[in-house]
Amino acid sequence: LLASNRGKIFTIENLYESVWGEPFFYSATNTVMVHIRKLREKVEEDPQNPELIKTVWGKGYRID
Repeated sequence: LLASNRGKIFTIENLYESVWGEPFFYSATNTVMVHIRKLREKVEEDPQNPELIKTVWGKGYRID
């Protein structure tokens, strides 16, 4: 989803509902964060300082 929409910001709710196809519930926040972390471990040179998958504070995530 992120790779298909480079530069677009997706909220955690958007990501959860689009990827899992279920209504978002508050405790699912951690699910999305863990998956983002795992993606960063796979695609980033330095996952602690990501250059590809960015966190947009207060809004969500995007791929540059």
